[in-house]
Amino acid sequence: MTDALHDLRERTRAFAAARDWEQYHTPKNLAMALSVEVAELAEHFQWLPTGRAGELAPGQHEAVRQELADVLLYLVQLADKLDVDLHAAALEKIQLNAIKYPAPKA
Repeated sequence: MTDALHDLRERTRAFAAARDWEQYHTPKNLAMALSVEVAELAEHFQWLPTGRAGELAPGQHEAVRQELADVLLYLVQLADKLDVDLHAAALEKIQLNAIKYPAPKA
């Protein structure tokens, strides 16, 4: 686990503990909350015309930034509950994808 992910994990643990929220942070609840945050993120792009999906209206960038942070924090908490090292899992997945989808040879 990277130092940055470790720091986020520790901060989210402390945040939940200070509010006695650990009782609600089951894998099911965290996965559901994560999916809600992903949906909230998707809303910002839902009706953008094809070819302009990367363009945000003025003021939307900060809202998208906040939704991305929510997604990351719930993902870190879910990985923590399931004892998954996100950094290691992501690196492994990149390797698997490289095998599954090899780059074209020039």
